[in-house]
Amino acid sequence: MNIGILETGSPPTPLDEGFGSYGDMFRRLLGPAFRFTMFDVRNGDLPPSPRTCEAYLITGSASGVYDGDPWIAALEAFVRGLDGDVKILGVCFGHQLLAQAFGGRVEKSAKGWGLGLQTYAVTNRPYWMDEVETFSLPASHRDQVVEPPPQSVVLAASDFTPYAALAYPGRLAASFQAHPEFSPDYAAALIESRRGRSIDEAQAAAATASLAQPNDSQRVAIWLRRFLGG
Repeated sequence: MNIGILETGSPPTPLDEGFGSYGDMFRRLLGPAFRFTMFDVRNGDLPPSPRTCEAYLITGSASGVYDGDPWIAALEAFVRGLDGDVKILGVCFGHQLLAQAFGGRVEKSAKGWGLGLQTYAVTNRPYWMDEVETFSLPASHRDQVVEPPPQSVVLAASDFTPYAALAYPGRLAASFQAHPEFSPDYAAALIESRRGRSIDEAQAAAATASLAQPNDSQRVAIWLRRFLGG
């Protein structure tokens, strides 16, 4: 099965040298059962047709979905054009992009940064999830979905992120705010790169410490493989 990875961002320099691209992270997470085709969406590289790949995944990004850049509008048009025929998965920016494209609202949250290991309660359980009641993943976001799209279903929530995972029963689409593809080392390095600038010292220290706790990235990887059909 060929997964088209729609890359909407990249790790900041020099983290890209040690950890690879966001596409690389997803290839490692999802494993050898899939083939992958990369698309650099920010530079206008989109699949020529919805059927170019059998499924798609939208990565994280430093951009905001509300920024108004032409490539964001083009990506929204592409995902709306899938029309329920092709599976699409969104993570972080991808989660927000799908929500905005399908009629929801995203904004920079007054709550500030969601950082470090975050725990979410499962609120609805599609066939591709297991029976766990909560799961924990690294997160790194200030933007949030504040109004989910009509007819979407909330799969997971926390007090900080009420719309932490969404599914779209009328489409073959699902999304997560947090990052199953981030290793604890990468999540900690990303926090460190922002420490003392956009992230204050106390929050950076607490978020980094939280990453030492067990996470559910491998559990969520199984969910994503089931969703994508591998």
